[in-house]
Amino acid sequence: MNDIQQPIERHPWPPYVPDGARYLFLGTFPPKPERWSMPFFYPNRINDFWRVMGVIFMNDRDALWDSRLRCFDLDAIKALLDREHIALWDTAMAVRRLKDNASDKFLEIVEPIDLAALLDLHPTITHVITTGEKATGVIAAQAGIEVPPIGRPVDCTVGTHCFTLWRMPSTSRAYPLPLERKAEAYRLVFALPS
Repeated sequence: MNDIQQPIERHPWPPYVPDGARYLFLGTFPPKPERWSMPFFYPNRINDFWRVMGVIFMNDRDALWDSRLRCFDLDAIKALLDREHIALWDTAMAVRRLKDNASDKFLEIVEPIDLAALLDLHPTITHVITTGEKATGVIAAQAGIEVPPIGRPVDCTVGTHCFTLWRMPSTSRAYPLPLERKAEAYRLVFALPS
């Protein structure tokens, strides 16, 4: 089957934006539903995003994991996001999967995020954090900048909104960096004033 014949998938969820959100984390696109442990962002059991957040905010990699149910604890996750003013969405609103997996390498973005429109609705967001190279490329293109290196914040503008863009390492287990090092990188975002 060639690329044009692949079906288009639309993003399954709206953005999650708590009142007064200051941080916006953007991945690329969720994996297929059979890989979800919950119907929310970073749903794959083997993705390290929620473990990184557990290390940063609770000093416990499994703080957001329900070992009895073998899934992430969505209520605990939303409480953390609300308390820490963290919003979540993705950079692709519609994609074609060029291979039958969740790899960004094989995602064709058919419709990217309209970041300016999201920031119009939520002007308190001052930090945009991308969780991988493809997601960073989408935002860099909208801001008219080069893709920044991992861990080095850059000031940029999309529409009328100025914010700090952070490119972070992917939280996929396929990205060859230990969890503790990923957490160190992500912790930098919260070390600066928002």
